[in-house]
Amino acid sequence: MNNLSFLLIDDDEIFQFIMKNTIAEISPDIKIEFFTDGEKGIDFLKQNLGTALNLPDVILLDVNMPFMDGWEFLNEYKSLQTEIKKDISIYLLTSSNNPSDIAMAKEISELSGYLVKPISKEGIKNLIGHLPTSEWYHNPF
Repeated sequence: MNNLSFLLIDDDEIFQFIMKNTIAEISPDIKIEFFTDGEKGIDFLKQNLGTALNLPDVILLDVNMPFMDGWEFLNEYKSLQTEIKKDISIYLLTSSNNPSDIAMAKEISELSGYLVKPISKEGIKNLIGHLPTSEWYHNPF
C-alpha cells in the first residue's frame, strides 16, 4: 500500500474531503492530489509527463463535471498515453449502477474499473488492497 499516489478528479468538494480523510485513515502514506474538473487533471498530467515520479498510480475520475467531463478526459488521456511513462490505473466514479453503463465502461481499454458512489470505507480499502489490479475492478457499493 505504501508509496501509492492518487489523483481524484471530481467537482464535489465534499466528496473530495471525505475521500481524503478515508484514504488517510486507511493508509496515511498515500499521496493524493485533487482537481475539480477533467481539464485541470489533464493539465497536471501534461505538466508531469517528463517524470513518472510525479504521475499518479491511480486516477479516480468522476463522470459528470463542468468544463471537461470524465469521457472527455479519457479522450484527452488517450492522446497522451504514448508520452506517459507510467502505468496508471483509472477508475470511473459514477452514481450509476446500470449494467449497460458498466458494460460500456468495460469497452474503454484505458479504464481499470468502475466505482459506484457513494463509496464506503470498506470499498476504498478493498480497492487499495487490489492495487495494482490486473483484472477489471467493479465495486457496486
